[in-house]
Amino acid sequence: MDNNGANAADPAKPWKLNVGLFVGGQALSTFGSMMVQYAIIWHVTLKTQSGSMITLFTLAGFLPMLITAPFAGVWADRWNRKLIINLADSAIALASLIAAAFLWIGVDEVGMLLVCAAVRSFGQGVQNPAGGALIPQIVPQDQLTRVSGIQSGVNSALGLAAPAVSGALMAAAPLSVLFLADVLTAAIGIGILFFLVRVPDVPAAKTEGKAAARYFSDLRDGFRYVARHAFILQLLGLAIVFQLLMCPVALLTPLQVTRDFGAEVWRLTAIEMTFAVGVTLGGLALGVWGGFKNRVLSMAVADALFGGCTIMLGVTGNFVFYLTMMAVIGISMPLYNTPSAVMIQTNVEPSMLGRVFSFFMMISGAAMPLGMVFFGPLSDRVSIDSLLIATGIGIIALLIPILCSKSLRAVAIAPASQARE
Repeated sequence: MDNNGANAADPAKPWKLNVGLFVGGQALSTFGSMMVQYAIIWHVTLKTQSGSMITLFTLAGFLPMLITAPFAGVWADRWNRKLIINLADSAIALASLIAAAFLWIGVDEVGMLLVCAAVRSFGQGVQNPAGGALIPQIVPQDQLTRVSGIQSGVNSALGLAAPAVSGALMAAAPLSVLFLADVLTAAIGIGILFFLVRVPDVPAAKTEGKAAARYFSDLRDGFRYVARHAFILQLLGLAIVFQLLMCPVALLTPLQVTRDFGAEVWRLTAIEMTFAVGVTLGGLALGVWGGFKNRVLSMAVADALFGGCTIMLGVTGNFVFYLTMMAVIGISMPLYNTPSAVMIQTNVEPSMLGRVFSFFMMISGAAMPLGMVFFGPLSDRVSIDSLLIATGIGIIALLIPILCSKSLRAVAIAPASQARE
């Protein structure tokens, strides 16, 4: 089966309008999904105030996506990408509709929400690779960077708006209303993609056994390439440890705020919004400034900011100061992640970039739920304040391998021709 849409729009449609419809439709669908994601975790946090329950929901939100993603990439290369995106979006919307129906008749069980979260994670694992593969089909090659920048800006805006709207709806209406809102936004997004977005034909990947063998052979070559390059291994190791240590900040701060400051939805909304503002400001600052010439130094400064503010989250009793620290943590995220990504982009063979980045995505995605298996139950026995202080110290300790690594220094500013191997 080819990867075009059977109901494509007028072939004469200008590419900018075509891309705008796709990005806009997917943004609307994503917005509804983000509102429900916030609502589920906040509802469970306020209802149970249990670190163990948050751990279960973290696993339900990550593991199906991780298990599905490697296969979904192959599906996206072999089948109709429009159909894959819409089927995945439909599955997510159906899960929201069923959850809304249960809530409407008074069934507010954590297990039902857990199943809903797992189905949504599965759908996202199928949808995301197909969406990423479809973009180059509808965007001219010389415009991919611009479109990626626009998508990044749209995602930042969604990160600001979704928690605010979700919090407002939770305060004014039953939880079922948020699930129904997700169904509505998904239906509009599906309709836009199915009827209005034109996707050109591309040859589909063959499915013979030899092709499957080549798939696993390419995967093995990617592992070997990573193993031969010390700087990739060290960046990968730092990514694993950093993701593990940031688990309390990323996933337990809503529970901490509920316990330490009060169980009001507006407080949970505030921490998500201030973090999103920080990420946006950090990205804008990096876009204007460009970071230090030595990218390792940029990573080190960001690491110190993140670790120091994490410690402050564990010791402050002032909610305004808490929000300030959360914003600075948000600022530090792009200052840390972007230099790391650029070092990979400028020092890895182009034919290996996809596989190297996929390894990073898989590792980062797996580290968070694994960390919560430890930190979630521990937060029911040890104060989250203490966990934040301890992990903040651990994050600051990462300055040692960041600054002392010869392999990282070799690729921090050197051109690719001098940095490989």
